[in-house]
Amino acid sequence: MALLLWITCVIISGAILFLVMTGMLNRILTKKSQRDEWFEANNQILNALFTLMCLYQHPKRFYHLVLLLRWKQEDITILRNLYCKNGNPKPHEFFHMMVVIVLLHVNCFAQYALCSLNLGFDRSKRPAVGVGICISIAIAAPIFAGLYCFVSPLGKEYESDEVHCSTSSRLPSEMSFSFASRNDHGLVVIEYAPEWRGGLFDLKQNLSVAYQTLFCGFCTFGRNMKRLHFGNIYVHISTFFLFCMAPFCIFNLAALHIDDENLRRIMGFIGILLSVFGLLYGGYWRIQMRKRFNLPPNNNSKLCCGNQNVRDCMQWLLCCWCSLAQEVRTVEFYDIVEDKFSCKNQNHGMFNSSSLWSSPSLSKKQKNHVMEAPIALRINVEDSVIRRT
Repeated sequence: MALLLWITCVIISGAILFLVMTGMLNRILTKKSQRDEWFEANNQILNALFTLMCLYQHPKRFYHLVLLLRWKQEDITILRNLYCKNGNPKPHEFFHMMVVIVLLHVNCFAQYALCSLNLGFDRSKRPAVGVGICISIAIAAPIFAGLYCFVSPLGKEYESDEVHCSTSSRLPSEMSFSFASRNDHGLVVIEYAPEWRGGLFDLKQNLSVAYQTLFCGFCTFGRNMKRLHFGNIYVHISTFFLFCMAPFCIFNLAALHIDDENLRRIMGFIGILLSVFGLLYGGYWRIQMRKRFNLPPNNNSKLCCGNQNVRDCMQWLLCCWCSLAQEVRTVEFYDIVEDKFSCKNQNHGMFNSSSLWSSPSLSKKQKNHVMEAPIALRINVEDSVIRRT
């Protein structure tokens, strides 16, 4: 939805800019000063939109570069699933991935240079050659990256003898995690119906968490995402920070180059509005947390026409600190364990030993009709490794 809105704004602003440049609006904008104002306003809007898109994507691209340079087995698995067709090994994959990632970084840095020219110079003093070079590189780099992925070995199929059957070869997004609690005997027991720890406004339940979310919300959010196996802590911290701060800074700086007072105020208001809506990043991950760990919906089912996803987003918009504190309290209360299962042997068409309850082929409805064993599920904790018995 957000991407669709971004594309719509780019198309509208780009169309207006094109009409002004080609003189098709000369009958409506009769004065040259009016045409210059509309040209600069739409130019700054496009510049802001593309810069924001690069800023939002850049933390993840930096993370991919770090994984590539580190080149460990788990890093290779992540990169293969992102850049290789079918996630399989490719010949000279390190070099080809490096080419693609470098081109994506070039795209970001070229856009930043273009943004600096647009924000640092007035239209009359702005170097046309520099603007043209930056625009060309910013457009060409991602196009070449996409074509390179397609025509290089990354986009082709090869026979591979590697069989990725272990848990370590799967991405965290492909694994199944559950909340677990410890009983009186210190054993870890899977919670199939976990609950939120406290209400939305029960900040006094854990004051240290409340202070952390209030004074260091971005860091607390990133750490919580890492605990939930939703990605890298630094990627989440930087992305969330950019979602909330970058629109305000960029749109207000762009407004300084617009002479019309009304357009300037509109640009400033758009920047504030987009920064506020950046909190929806937290709402999105609250939805993912609730779905993955089977947490209950909001108690008030009448809000937002009964749509729980919308209620989660509204909670973050209206009280982001309370929502984050509730999520952190819940994560700290439970242990997070993985529902381990063996993968299918493609060569023999047989399953290795697997647990019925952890089988990915069973839906929730099917699991409701399966009788659990009279012996409670226990997990022994030995040397920081969780094992089922």
